[in-house]
Amino acid sequence: MSDLIQKLKWRYATKKMNPAKAVPQEKVDRILEAIRLTATSSGLQPYEVLVVTNAEIREKIKAIGWNQAQITEGSHLLVFAAWDNYTAERINMMFDLTNDERGFKNEGWENYRNMLLSTYPARDAETNYQHAARQAYIGLGTALVAAAEEQVDSTPMEGFDPAALDDILGLRAKGLRSVVILPLGYREEDKDWLVNLKKVRRPTAKFVTEVK
Repeated sequence: MSDLIQKLKWRYATKKMNPAKAVPQEKVDRILEAIRLTATSSGLQPYEVLVVTNAEIREKIKAIGWNQAQITEGSHLLVFAAWDNYTAERINMMFDLTNDERGFKNEGWENYRNMLLSTYPARDAETNYQHAARQAYIGLGTALVAAAEEQVDSTPMEGFDPAALDDILGLRAKGLRSVVILPLGYREEDKDWLVNLKKVRRPTAKFVTEVK
């Protein structure tokens, strides 16, 4: 754990990535696997991750992403895209998958399925999307930690036009909406103004409250 803390102290929101240095695929795969294994509400995994390496597409995304250079200078761009709504089909898909993988059905689990089926699809689509988007942020947090563990630089971004990104990647046709993006790459230390600045966080005493 002390090693992980040191790596989290090492990571920062990289401002200048080295376009000549690509993240090895095995590192990207481990970061993606960490995201896949992370927690979501009711285990529904109501989002997907798109891995964009195509240079032309990343240029288009950069143009609607405030021209942030990391989008094209990093070797991989992760796009977290949440379900646009909860439907009975989507909920049943995850419950059926769980039953198939575990090889049995559980009465309590089926009762929980029915509770969700009676609650989630009846809500409006925007409420459901916002709930799904919050699950994507859990995945983002895991990605940041996993990237630090791999000593891969990453820069989480909300600064983009979601509707335009949805169009570029054809997300709406897949029932998805973009939430947040994460370039992966390696810092170009001699050109990054932030790399040697001290990481500043609120002290623990002013951040953590213990209720005993």
